Amino acid sequence: MKRRSFIQSSLAALAAPAFADHHLKHGTKAEDLFNISLAQWSNHRALQKGEFNNMAWPARTKKEYGITALEYVNQFFKNKAKDTAYLGELKKRVSDLGMTNVLIMVDGEGNIGEATDAKRQETIDNHKKWVEAAKFLGCHSIRVNSHGEGKDDDEKAANCVKGLTALSTFAEDHQINVIVENHGGLSSNGAWMSKVLKDVGLDNCGSLPDFGNFHGYDRYKGIEELMPFAKGVSAKSHDFDAEGNETKTDYMKALKIVLDHNYHGYVGVEYEGGKLSEDEGIKATKALLEKCRTALFAAK
Repeated sequence: MKRRSFIQSSLAALAAPAFADHHLKHGTKAEDLFNISLAQWSNHRALQKGEFNNMAWPARTKKEYGITALEYVNQFFKNKAKDTAYLGELKKRVSDLGMTNVLIMVDGEGNIGEATDAKRQETIDNHKKWVEAAKFLGCHSIRVNSHGEGKDDDEKAANCVKGLTALSTFAEDHQINVIVENHGGLSSNGAWMSKVLKDVGLDNCGSLPDFGNFHGYDRYKGIEELMPFAKGVSAKSHDFDAEGNETKTDYMKALKIVLDHNYHGYVGVEYEGGKLSEDEGIKATKALLEKCRTALFAAK
């Protein structure tokens, strides 16, 4: 099955929004180029301080930022993955608000590329509850970290392939994607990470290219290498100039690469800076995405 024909029309209605095809032909207005979601990490300081909690986050996101698509971080409801009462209430609130649950970013559950079969299986088992939670909430994906163990880069890659293959096979039965972010180490090497995903070769195992997490690797090259596998995009931001442009990433250049790969799914606001408040940084990132989207649409 070809990657871009992953969902047949007969399955799309049954599986939506899980297994959503993000490589559709765009429509006739700027908003059709891509949707804007919010990565929960953008509010991590406020959440960690207890200013509001995970259950209150959806309503606050809609009210404060006008964003209606949500990318959760598992640490903010870490002990709730199997709590169907909690998840049911969260799902109801999101539905009542007319919002969309997009994905869950999963951290702290072990390395997907552990060197031994036993440790790797333990990590896979730790992630299964988040696959099930994502399915329950109506998300299309969980985001995992592809950190491998081994004597060299090839062995680390081989162990990541084993782990991702096993987890993605489990997730396939739940109509959930397993997507990998460039999140430090070898995963921030676009060539290495894209080869791992190619070697996995499963349609529900993809990437979540993050504009700002390439750490010494050319970010535009990395985005280009990961976009063929993308089922989400993270617009990382840190600081802005007087014109509202991000100072480390040329958003126009990055988003053009995204669109050149016929991606028209969610682009997540992920503010991680310190000069602006979290609220101000989120709003600035959203405004920049909207400005670029309008300009790219006008130029097409």
